Amino acid sequence: MNGQILEILNGIPGKTGFYYKNLTTGVEWEVRSEEPMIAASVIKIPVLAEVFARLEAGAADKNELYRIREEDKLPSCGALNYMHTGLEVTLEDLYTLMIILSDNTATNLLIKKFGMENINRRMRGLGLNVTTVNRLLFDAEASAAGRENRICAKEIGLLLEKMFRGELISPRASQEMISILTNQRLNGKMPFHFKGKVKIAHKTGEDGGITHDVGIVFAPQPFVACFCSNETDVPLFERAIQDITKLLYDLQPEC
Repeated sequence: MNGQILEILNGIPGKTGFYYKNLTTGVEWEVRSEEPMIAASVIKIPVLAEVFARLEAGAADKNELYRIREEDKLPSCGALNYMHTGLEVTLEDLYTLMIILSDNTATNLLIKKFGMENINRRMRGLGLNVTTVNRLLFDAEASAAGRENRICAKEIGLLLEKMFRGELISPRASQEMISILTNQRLNGKMPFHFKGKVKIAHKTGEDGGITHDVGIVFAPQPFVACFCSNETDVPLFERAIQDITKLLYDLQPEC
C-alpha cells in the first residue's frame, strides 16, 4: 500500500507532505512530513489548544461575552462576518466556530486575546518546532513581508495523537477538542467517501495553491492522517486526500 500512496503523491505538482500513524499498532508512514508549509486554517488547531490550556488553568471563562464589531469582521470562511454588528457571542462560540466553520473573525479575536507568543511557547513545550503563528489572518502587510503561519504534517499529527490519547492539556480538554473537530462542517476531503458513516475529527485549510486536511479517523484501528500542500494543483490533491483516506481505512490491517 505504501507504494500506491507514494505513486499518488509523487504524481501531484508542488509541495506535498503526508503523515500517517495507526494509533493501535503504532505503525507510522510519512512522505516529506517535516516539510514546513504555509498553514492556512490548520493553524486553528494550535490556537484551540492554547484556548483549552487557559480554560483548564482557570485563566479564561468559556461564557465570557464578546461583542462583534464591524472592524472585527473578516471575509471568506465562517459565519460571524455575515451577522449583524453588535452580536454578542461567548468564548465557547468563538472557538467552536473557529473549527467547525473555520471562522476567520473568531480566529483573529482568539489570537489577539491569547497571544501569538503564548501559542508558540505552548507548541515548543509540546516539542513542535515548525508549527508557529506568525501573523493574524488577512494581514496583507505581514504576508507581503514573508511572515506566514507555518505547520508541517508530522507535527500536527503529533498534536492529534496527543488529543486522541487524552494527553493534550488534559483528558477532558482532549475529549472536548475531539468533539469539536468531529462536528466539522467542511467535509469534502478526508470524509468524502464515507458519507458520514465514519467518525472523523479533522480540520481543513485552503488558500491559493494550498489545500490541507488533517485528522483522526475512528476506524476499527483508529489512525491519524495529515495531508498538507503548498503551490499545488488543488483539485488534484483534494482527490488524492479523498482516495488515500479511503485506502488507509479499507486496507489498514496491512499498514
